[in-house]
Amino acid sequence: MLSICKIYFSLFLSLSLTLFIFSMKFLMLDYSMIIEYSLVNLNSTLIVFTILFDWMSLLFMSFVLFISSMVILYSEEYMGGDLFINRFILLVVMFVLSMMLLIISPNLISILLGWDGLGLVSYCLVIYYQNVKSYNAGMLTALSNRIGDVALLLSIAWMVNYGSWNYVYYLECMKEDSIMQLISILIVLAAMTKSAQIPFSSWLPAAMAAPTPVSSLVHSSTLVTAGVYLLIRFEISFSDNLKFFLLLIASLTMFMSGLGANFEFDLKKIIALSTLSQLGLMMSILSLGGYYLAFFHLLTHALFKALLFMCAGFIIHSVGNCQDIRYLGVLLNKMPLVCSFFNICNFSLCGLPFLSGFYSKDLIVEVMSMGYLNFFIYFLFYVSIGLTVCYSFRLTYYSLTGENNGLTLNSLSESKSWMINGMMGLISLVVIMGSVLMWTMFSTPYFIILPMIMKLMTLLMIMIGMYLGYELGKFKINYMNKSLNLLTLSSFLSMMWNLPILSTLGVNYFPIKWGEIYSKSFDKGWIEYYGGQNLSMFLKKQSQFMQVLSLNHLKVYLLLMILWIVFMLIFM
Repeated sequence: MLSICKIYFSLFLSLSLTLFIFSMKFLMLDYSMIIEYSLVNLNSTLIVFTILFDWMSLLFMSFVLFISSMVILYSEEYMGGDLFINRFILLVVMFVLSMMLLIISPNLISILLGWDGLGLVSYCLVIYYQNVKSYNAGMLTALSNRIGDVALLLSIAWMVNYGSWNYVYYLECMKEDSIMQLISILIVLAAMTKSAQIPFSSWLPAAMAAPTPVSSLVHSSTLVTAGVYLLIRFEISFSDNLKFFLLLIASLTMFMSGLGANFEFDLKKIIALSTLSQLGLMMSILSLGGYYLAFFHLLTHALFKALLFMCAGFIIHSVGNCQDIRYLGVLLNKMPLVCSFFNICNFSLCGLPFLSGFYSKDLIVEVMSMGYLNFFIYFLFYVSIGLTVCYSFRLTYYSLTGENNGLTLNSLSESKSWMINGMMGLISLVVIMGSVLMWTMFSTPYFIILPMIMKLMTLLMIMIGMYLGYELGKFKINYMNKSLNLLTLSSFLSMMWNLPILSTLGVNYFPIKWGEIYSKSFDKGWIEYYGGQNLSMFLKKQSQFMQVLSLNHLKVYLLLMILWIVFMLIFM
């Protein structure tokens, strides 16, 4: 009997190949198709479900389905010990279907359905392991994304001015009309929350509480890329000022996450921060007008990032669920195939020549270098490239080479593992897909003329980053960590410039603290004293006094009489 994993794997893989062939055909013919399906026709009021098929949506859907098919195949063994694996697989399928709905929608209403579907299912997946850390991470993820959902709802309300929610027809109008620029601003806000740009970055590393197959899917082609994809669709409508703002935010995010990853020791969080860095890269080139390049990098990044998470999951699975890279080591001897895949993906992430990441990343940096930009952005771009190589090489050095740092490996055979089959499907694409997409997507190649030093700058930054990564990783577990000498600076950089404090403690801690002060000072203090409690005590004492007076004791009458005589003598 076929398992649910095999059924969905076969379905998604066949769909993916079909959509890829269609996307190539649409690309060659420069062909787009809008299908409108009338759901309700009531008194000349039409409620229409609209679908947009062009080469971009078909190609992206093909990639999402291919990666999710491999992730589902991988999950069969990774989640094998789980009693509720069918529920897990169905959640993943719902996640993928929400992404499909978002990709094919030229309509803001159906985009919201897909957008909210992603948010809700991601919450269910992040809290899947049902512990306190997962619940906190899930709530942070859900609430951060709600800001974007509200922005999308507001833009839907504002779109009523056009008389239709099919935004594809009105993108040019939005750019020309200063009032309608509000829709573009709201869309950028929504994309910033979903793609975790500053100041909404802290939910992305927190979402690592989800099972590794989910991380692989979320960080490669679904949840976090939804924001970038939405911006690619709306790119025509953005004003120059809005693009400049987006460029600044995206460049700072890229720089911040690169720095943070160099101070991180959690294997999955390092890869999560690298995703954040790449999202910053996509958004910054998009804000410079190169939305084709952003889409190109989106696709190549999806492949190697999915495989990178799969390899990390296999390693974590093999060493008894430990994620601290300081405890890993000599994995190269124990699992050569997985380590080879891991290294290839790491090199692709760094932009090493002739792997898929190189084609998109190098082109992005060279196009940026050819533009008229200030030194600040130029500096951030190149330093971020150096930092990417630095943390990747540090990760490689820590986990794959060196000595065995104290963890024994379980005997997880590479040859008989279904996880390896899932990875095998992706590795060939990680190597070749960059050049294939470059030849297919760009009908006329980018013509780049740069001085020799600027042309070699990327390679120079890669070399410097490699050396720094090697130096950062070169100490044993019992050596003094140099970053402890500058603890304040290290904490600031490793805590993503205190963004988690702003978005969690800043939101939780102060209201709770003020509530405690209010409760002590007012509820249990002044209000208690002047309020009901003290009033009842006062009335009780008065009534007791009156009760004493009404007991008809002779001494009370005599005392009152003496008091009355004294009172008369004083005041007369």
